[in-house]
Amino acid sequence: MATTQNKDYYATLGVKKTATPEEIRKAFRKLARKYHPDVNPGDKKAEEKFKEISEANDILSDEKKRKVYDQLGFYSDQIDPAQAEAYARQQGMGGHPPVDFGGFDFSGFGGGSSSAGSSGWGGFKDIFSGIFSGAQQQNRPRGPQPGTDLEYQATVDFWTAIRGGQARLQVHRQETCPTCHGQAHTGGSMPCPECNGTGQVTQMGGRMKFNIACPRCSGTGRTANACATCHGEGMIHRTETVEFRIKPGTRDGQRIRLQGKGNAGLNGGAAGDLFVIVRTGSHPVFTRMGDDIHVTVPVTVPEASLGAKVDVPTIDGRAQLKIPPGTQSGQKLRMRERGVESAQRAGQRGDQIVTVEVTVPHLQDERSREIMRELAKLNPQDPRVGLFEKL
Repeated sequence: MATTQNKDYYATLGVKKTATPEEIRKAFRKLARKYHPDVNPGDKKAEEKFKEISEANDILSDEKKRKVYDQLGFYSDQIDPAQAEAYARQQGMGGHPPVDFGGFDFSGFGGGSSSAGSSGWGGFKDIFSGIFSGAQQQNRPRGPQPGTDLEYQATVDFWTAIRGGQARLQVHRQETCPTCHGQAHTGGSMPCPECNGTGQVTQMGGRMKFNIACPRCSGTGRTANACATCHGEGMIHRTETVEFRIKPGTRDGQRIRLQGKGNAGLNGGAAGDLFVIVRTGSHPVFTRMGDDIHVTVPVTVPEASLGAKVDVPTIDGRAQLKIPPGTQSGQKLRMRERGVESAQRAGQRGDQIVTVEVTVPHLQDERSREIMRELAKLNPQDPRVGLFEKL
């Protein structure tokens, strides 16, 4: 395979190798105005010169293309294997050229011409630079990686959510293998099953075949013996009982973070977190809405009509509630700061909302019915007045 003569793109544009992108842009614009075909109609030399400066600008104005050009020292439609091998050593690939050209005909990339224009060289050039960058990424050592977070739901009873307490939860999580301490191997080595001990694997890119360093063994041809405990994962799975604190006033759906109780990290990375979503149980008498407590209390007709003081249940025990005269069934009365202590706002409590339910007595004797009829005569108002007018 012949070696193509190197091209000095910096000299073509008349700039130094340390030129900034802005200096390269200005140099190209100045030369483009001078050699543009529209300015020099029919001038073949000016046309060729314009192609040269366009090719130089295409390479030097692109950061990645310029970097490859600076390292390889040339661009053409053919690659010198010796230079490719030297570049491979420079990139830490063990002296193996990353590309196996195998007598491939590159004329299609240059449009059949020995001099590569910017359009002819583009396809091959991008593939070539991509191979080097891909090999570098595969050989780059993996640093510490944090463990993933876990999320579980835990149901606590009504009183624990209100007063606080301790709760337990069974969690299935990943932990660092105690045998290999997360290394996934226990010493010794064997031929790499990915590359069969050669240190290289083959990749296809269109009509081209590339030999690159094996990503599994990093080009060494051998892999360490997998740990028998974790089967080469570096992690084991186990179920653990996690105990956590429930703050007084914890609401249904509240999220609790337990730092470091998630899955273990890789290569010394920190463990993830465990997020517990609390679900609170119900109660046969009380209904909780946020920090407020709702309860329904039955009262008699005389208590609702004349007013009274009645005992009502609260989360702190018995308390007296004043029933105003004329209280209607379904009316709501508020008992301030008789609700739940707020978990978000220290020192604050919700209220207790009492729904009054007037109970109608079953009259068992004639005397009671007579009194009720007398009461109806003394209070003849019709509660249905205006109902039919609304229709």
